[in-house]
Amino acid sequence: MRKFYPMMVDVAGRRCLIVGGGPVAERKVTLLLECGADVEVVSPTASPRLTALATVGRLRLRRRPVRPADLAGAFLVVAATDDPQVNRDVAERARRAGGLVNVADDPGACSFLVPAVVRRGDLTVAISTGGGSPALAKKLRQRLERTIGPEYETFVAALRLLRERARQAIADPEERQAIYRRAVESDLFEEAARGDSAAVAARIDDLVRFPPRAGAGPHPARRDGFLRRGRRAE
Repeated sequence: MRKFYPMMVDVAGRRCLIVGGGPVAERKVTLLLECGADVEVVSPTASPRLTALATVGRLRLRRRPVRPADLAGAFLVVAATDDPQVNRDVAERARRAGGLVNVADDPGACSFLVPAVVRRGDLTVAISTGGGSPALAKKLRQRLERTIGPEYETFVAALRLLRERARQAIADPEERQAIYRRAVESDLFEEAARGDSAAVAARIDDLVRFPPRAGAGPHPARRDGFLRRGRRAE
């Protein structure tokens, strides 16, 4: 069994081709549009939602079968038709053209897989079974959605602000890393979660002004604390 290299890819402004116009294609298109991709859909038929997105200019829709020329220059290709042979042909041509390719329900033909995803602002948690069980990945995603609530969006935003402040104020990278470790075990989580911007600013100021020594671990009383405090009952 092949092992896939997990990665986060910037597709903003890149041409991404979806071959197919049904529900599977819709799901692929939705995620790509969320990430700012330049999306083109090629299919003789298209769902009402894809048609509507094309009408308002969110994507380009070619109502015809795919052509070899469509694959040229595509950074990423998704084959999502209901014809396995068409999907395999698209995958082979896409690989020859040098693009990344994903084939719906055929992991063996893919050069990349699309994981189940939990998003909370800039926080992204991806779950993959290597194509072995999308149903399990979905179940795990649903469980994580109950565990990782919307408070993590504000927490990550606060950590990003801390990172920017520390990079400006502290030259030693090891000292900065010690600050980041201390921050995730501090009360910053609760302060950000309740929207207390004054407390967040004060906490960040303290962390930058009074950093822990490089190499110091988290405070014993705070080890894994924010995970326990953020966990919700299932």
